[in-house]
Amino acid sequence: MLGAQETVSTEGNNSCSSVQSTPDIEKKYVHRVYDAIAPHFSSTRFAKWPKVAGFLNSLRPGSVILDAGCGNGKYLGFNPDCLFIGCDISPPLIDICAGRGHEVLVADAVNLPYRDNFGDAAISIAVLHHLSTDARRRKAIEELIRVVRKGGLVLITVWAVEQEDKSLLNKWTPLCEKYNEEWVDPSSPPVRNQSNTVLESISETDEHTGAVKQRNDDLKISNDGLDDNADVTCSNSNIDEHHKTQQEYFVPWHLPFHRAEIGGASAAALENGFAKRDDKKGTVVYNRYYHVFVEGELQRLVAGINNAVVVDQFYDKSNWCIVLEKL
Repeated sequence: MLGAQETVSTEGNNSCSSVQSTPDIEKKYVHRVYDAIAPHFSSTRFAKWPKVAGFLNSLRPGSVILDAGCGNGKYLGFNPDCLFIGCDISPPLIDICAGRGHEVLVADAVNLPYRDNFGDAAISIAVLHHLSTDARRRKAIEELIRVVRKGGLVLITVWAVEQEDKSLLNKWTPLCEKYNEEWVDPSSPPVRNQSNTVLESISETDEHTGAVKQRNDDLKISNDGLDDNADVTCSNSNIDEHHKTQQEYFVPWHLPFHRAEIGGASAAALENGFAKRDDKKGTVVYNRYYHVFVEGELQRLVAGINNAVVVDQFYDKSNWCIVLEKL
C-alpha cells in the first residue's frame, strides 16, 4: 500500500511543494497542541458518529479503508469485515493507535505516503478544518481521491460555521486580519472580516458536533475566557456583522493539571507562552486552530477536481459532509 506518488500537481512541482509545506499556524496550533494533549484527547474520543458508522457499515466485505487523520483510531476496525489502515500527523496519537494493534503510521494529510488506487474507501473526519489555506484543503481532498480505486468512495466531514447552537460562535476566539496575513497567500481573495473583540473561549468540544460535551470530571471545567491574546486575536467590532464572514478561530482545549505532564510538553509550553495556566480551573489551556466551513464550501473545493463526483452531501450535527466517488 505504501509507495511513491505517481502523480503531481498540474501547477508544477514548485506549487505542489508550496502547498505541502506546513504553515507555522498549523505547526503551532494544531500539531504541537495535539501532541501535547494526546492522552487526554484520546480519553474523550470513543463515541462513534452514526453517519460515519453507517458509511463504514455500507462498504462491501473485504474493503480496504484508509482513515486519514485517524486520531486515536476510534474508527479503525469498526467494521470487522473490512481492512483498516490509518495515519495521523501526531506521533503520540499514532502511538496510541499502535498500542491498540492498529495498522498506522505518521503522515501528513496533504502528502499521503500511499500508492495510487490502493483503497476501496477513505474517510477524513474532522480534519480539513485544521488546514489553514484553500490550496491545502483542496490538496488533502485530492490525496484522498488519489489513493482510492476507480469507483471508490471518500467521506469528508468538517465543522460548520452554521452551528446548531449559534451561541458557540460567540464563545470562540476569532483570528484577526493581521494574523491571517502571516499564513494566507497575498493573492488569496479577502474572505475574512476583522473583529476587534476578544471573545470568551469555549469548553472542550466534540470533534463531530462542535457542541459542548461533559463526559467526565475532566470535561466539566467551565471556561470564562483566556487572557488577552492581542498578537493573534482581535477586539472591538460588531460581533454579529463579524460572524457573517469569520471562519478562522481558536478553540481552546483545557488540559487538567492532573493530566498534564508538568515535566514535559506542558511545562515547556507554559514557559514559552505557547499555553496558559488557569489556576482557577486547574488547567493548562491550549488554543487549537480551526477554519470552519460555510455552506457550499466543500462542494466548491471539489468542483475543480475532475476525477471525482459528489454522490451525497448533508448537514448533520453542526458539520458539513460530503461523499465522493472516484471516476
